[in-house]
Amino acid sequence: MSTPSKPASSEDILGQKLTPFIFRLTLHSGVGFSVGVVASVILFRRRTWPIALSTGFGAGAAYADCDRSFNSARVPGTRIVSPSELASSK
Repeated sequence: MSTPSKPASSEDILGQKLTPFIFRLTLHSGVGFSVGVVASVILFRRRTWPIALSTGFGAGAAYADCDRSFNSARVPGTRIVSPSELASSK
């Protein structure tokens, strides 16, 4: 006999969505930091602004990915259809 599965709690669902976000934030910020260090050493005579700029770009890319996963209406090409539009199209 199988036992009925209980629904997932909201904390578990939030945790499942936040774990990839933290991974992406770490990954994108790390890549941005690395690109900034290389650009700083090679191109900009060891200035610090390329490091901060590219790390911010990486963090922003991770934030945009997370925003899309939490709010599916922000996915490009998605359109929200109101119930009245849906009823009139049938």
